[in-house]
Amino acid sequence: MTPTDHPPATAGHRAAVRKAVIPAAGMGTRFLPATKSMPKEMLPIVDKPVLQFVIEEAVASGIDDILIVTGRAKRAVENHFDFNPELEAFLASVGKPELIDQIRDIGNRARIHYIRQKLQLGLGDAIRLGRDHVGDQPFAVLLGDTIIEPPEGQKPGLRQLLDVFEERRASAVAVHRVPREWVGRYGIVDGAPVAANPNVLRLRRLVEKPPVADAPSNLAIAGRYVFTPEIFGCIDATGQGVGGEIQLTDAMDLLARQQPMYALSWQARRYDIGNRVEYAKCFVDFALRRPETAKALREHLLQALAGS
Repeated sequence: MTPTDHPPATAGHRAAVRKAVIPAAGMGTRFLPATKSMPKEMLPIVDKPVLQFVIEEAVASGIDDILIVTGRAKRAVENHFDFNPELEAFLASVGKPELIDQIRDIGNRARIHYIRQKLQLGLGDAIRLGRDHVGDQPFAVLLGDTIIEPPEGQKPGLRQLLDVFEERRASAVAVHRVPREWVGRYGIVDGAPVAANPNVLRLRRLVEKPPVADAPSNLAIAGRYVFTPEIFGCIDATGQGVGGEIQLTDAMDLLARQQPMYALSWQARRYDIGNRVEYAKCFVDFALRRPETAKALREHLLQALAGS
């Protein structure tokens, strides 16, 4: 192991990660008019909203204390994860008790808290709103409009990243390779593989939506993070960046210059639900795996493609 591969000397006392922050305050303008009354994070994938997949990933990764950062017109988020005695009574009356357990399940398995982002000041500002909730402890961040699907048999995406944090005792971010012409859509990282694992990189630089010619790599940030609490000071020190927003990537770049920070390059499939095409792909992919929808949908798709 090279000297730069070592965790910071003070990091040995870092606590295990017990809390997560999920930003879900975006306006969802690419899905208007649907998102005029429905948060994009609540768009259904067959019969389950996107945000429920995200929370289930957090719970499966060992985290059950979750703060969701919401915005205006997002009460549907709170209502979904709350209990609904009237609906449960109706389901019992019509002989469908199995559905009661289904709608109660995620609310029973996680403690979910909420805070509202009053102004749309960007992802960095949304994360900053979690400061009082997480205190001086490390914490995870999962983007509320991003579903991560690891290859079959692998751990949940966040769990893989938590393993890197626990090994390195330093902040970590998930990344995946994108076509070079797409780098202007994402936060991009630059780093060197550590000796023990070529899929883990010690980060040198992070840049938000760089021009293709200036991008340090094609490794794009993939919507999952684990931070030490020092990220809050870096967010405070970060001014408005791309789009006039407080860019989390800029704060991460500052953090990487102050203490070791790592990226995990994984093979997981990322569905960015903020993108209409990716949403459609996600819906179709999940529907094709469901026994009650797979056969009919596959036949319909074959017929539609044959007639195109």
